[in-house]
Amino acid sequence: PHFEKMLYDNAQLLGVYAQAAVATGEPLFRRVTAETADWMLREMHSPAGAFYSTLDADSEGHEGKFYVWTPDQVRDLLEPEEYEAFARRFGLDRDANFEGAWHLHTYRALADIATDLGASEAAVEAHIDSARAKLLAVRNTRVWPGRDEKVLTSWNGLAIGSLAQASRALDRDDLADAALQAVRFLRGHCWRDGRLLAVHAAGESRLPAYLDDYAMLAWGLLSLLEARWDAAALEWAIELAEVMLQHFADADAGGFYFTADDHEALILRPKTFSDDATPAGNGVAARVLLRLGYLLGEPRYLDAAERTLRSAQAAVERYPHGHGTLLMALEEYASPPHILVLRGPQDELDLWRSEIDKLYDPHRMIVAVPAGAKRLPEALASKRALGGTVAYVCRGMTCSPPVDTLGNLLRLLGGN
Repeated sequence: PHFEKMLYDNAQLLGVYAQAAVATGEPLFRRVTAETADWMLREMHSPAGAFYSTLDADSEGHEGKFYVWTPDQVRDLLEPEEYEAFARRFGLDRDANFEGAWHLHTYRALADIATDLGASEAAVEAHIDSARAKLLAVRNTRVWPGRDEKVLTSWNGLAIGSLAQASRALDRDDLADAALQAVRFLRGHCWRDGRLLAVHAAGESRLPAYLDDYAMLAWGLLSLLEARWDAAALEWAIELAEVMLQHFADADAGGFYFTADDHEALILRPKTFSDDATPAGNGVAARVLLRLGYLLGEPRYLDAAERTLRSAQAAVERYPHGHGTLLMALEEYASPPHILVLRGPQDELDLWRSEIDKLYDPHRMIVAVPAGAKRLPEALASKRALGGTVAYVCRGMTCSPPVDTLGNLLRLLGGN
């Protein structure tokens, strides 16, 4: 792995880890989800609530100096039993792997190390955890790499969405709180006169936002809605979708341009469909419009998503592995996601959603709307609480009758 730490990498990985934790039940994935989220909050979360962009690879003029170790340095800090487990786990018993030093990463499974040492896996894991804590404390006294404290709207959108996913996977409200803080920062600093700005740095927000900013922030808002109900988040997601349709859409060929129609004039107005280090804006926009369209019963959004997919069809067929985000949108276009709307008292909604979140289904969207919620779009307002907690299971534009017990709902979802 490279030493530079990017917000967009860790945000995307966090979402994958969170889904893997739910899908498999593997403790490893749950642990890595928690550790990645904790790192984002510890190292990349600004006091004002947004997320910084990067940590440099260099410190004191040398690449990786902050991160690498030697066996002697580690041995001096640890108890012998800690060192024996740690060295096997992270390769200190092998040759140096970076300019005469050791860049630690996992080499061997805990079970194999336990067999070598004649110890239990639990004991080995405890020694390694203790060792990691000691090394982290010492590493934090080193000269830190530089941190790029720009706030980028698109990357923060990715972080918001993944923190919301991790909040549900780990049942941790603090992660949803952090996502909401970032939303409020962007709303307060990067939303001006009904349009987004792309960058906030040194106390100033600037540069008209691009398609990726609108699409990724809207996706983050929809993910946050699944973690907790927030009428303002839904309203903002709708506003962002409307700006995409009004200012970025290609009315003739379908899809969305990277720049708005009132952006600075360029020699070429780009419209890209392929994923790069971040998901393709057109793919994310299509996914947002599909889910928002089904949630609100809004055919304009569904039509725009379909036109995007048709516009990208030739590129996707020619090079499918370069268009993963559009393929995910295509899957939900061909087989609409389940939209699950819960209505009822907040305490019961929390219980129902917690149980539903244990069932892995990447093609399900859940919104738990308290019975007394105000400012609801008609598609949600029409789904009433009926005096208790109920669920409406929708596929496309068709919804089930209200399901009034959690057991019946779990049976219904388990059969899908």
